[in-house]
Amino acid sequence: MSILNIFRTKDINRGIEEYKTVKGAVLLDVRTPGEYAEGHIENSVNIPLQSIAEAEKLIASKTVPIFVYCMSGARSSQAAGILKRMGYTDVNDIGGILSYKGAIVRE
Repeated sequence: MSILNIFRTKDINRGIEEYKTVKGAVLLDVRTPGEYAEGHIENSVNIPLQSIAEAEKLIASKTVPIFVYCMSGARSSQAAGILKRMGYTDVNDIGGILSYKGAIVRE
């Protein structure tokens, strides 16, 4: 990661486009199950921030690219840091769904 990345603004729309081009990538929603059910991005996996330590049960490979989002970007930032400390090597914090312009799946 470049030092300039700390100044980069998160753009979930750009992040989703990048996610779609990366074979085998995981799109991770770290909001609560209730928030996830109210609307999420298609093909995302829900692991709430409070349960992020359980990521290893669903994402066994530490090298798989992970694209993390939440509601506004705060929890995704926290989750990305935790995942990196857990040994995941390709974690991308793409921000909050509030700025997402694409289709939302509701359950």
